[in-house]
Amino acid sequence: MKKNYLVDMAAFIIWQLPVIYFIKIYNGLPQSVPLHFGLDGKPDRYGNKEEMIWLVVLLSALSIGVYFLIKYLPNIDPKKTARYSAEVFKKIAFALIIFLSGIEFFVINSSVTRELGFDKMLFPFMGLFFAYLGNLMHSIKPNYYVGIRTPWTLEDPDTWRATHQLGGKMWFAGGIIITIATLFLPIEVGFMVFIISVVIIALVPVIYSYIYYKKHKQ
Repeated sequence: MKKNYLVDMAAFIIWQLPVIYFIKIYNGLPQSVPLHFGLDGKPDRYGNKEEMIWLVVLLSALSIGVYFLIKYLPNIDPKKTARYSAEVFKKIAFALIIFLSGIEFFVINSSVTRELGFDKMLFPFMGLFFAYLGNLMHSIKPNYYVGIRTPWTLEDPDTWRATHQLGGKMWFAGGIIITIATLFLPIEVGFMVFIISVVIIALVPVIYSYIYYKKHKQ
C-alpha cells in the first residue's frame, strides 16, 4: 500500500513539472506563440499565448487520465483478465505519464525556442519509450486492453505468448535503433528510420500472430 502511495506521489510530481514550467515562463512569452508544427519541426500556425493555457490544461488532463485509467484497469475490467498483469499495468501507467508529460514539456518549450525539436529530443524520447514497452511486453498476460490484441492472440494463449515474446524483442530493438538514429543521423535520415521502424514493429507481430495461430491450429 505504501509503495503504491509513493508511486502515485512520484507520478503526481512528474505530472506537475510541465505545468510549473509553463507558469514560470508564461509572463515572459510573446503574445504570439507557435501552436502547430510541420514535419520539419518548424511552426506553421501561430496563436495568442492564452490559447497555450487551454493546450496545457488539455495535455495535463490527458496525462493524468491515462495514468489512472491504465493503472486501475484491472479493478474495472468486467472480464477480470487484466488482473493477471496488474503489476505490468502499473509500470506501463508510470511510463506513460513520464512520456506524456515529456511531450507536454516539449510543446511548452517550443513556445520559447520556436521549434519542436523533433530530431534531437522528441524522436529519441519516443524511441526510449518504445524500448521500455518492449522490455515489458513479454510479461503481459492475455487481456482485451493492452498488448498486441489481434483475433488470433485473443483466441489462443500460446499465440499471445509467442507473439508478445517476438513483439517485445522487436519493440526493444526498434526503440534503441530509433533513439540512436535520430540522435546521430541527419533529421531526414532519422525521420525515415523512425517511420520504417514504427511500421515494422507494428505490422510484423500482427502478421506473425496470424501465421503462428494457423500453423499450430493445423
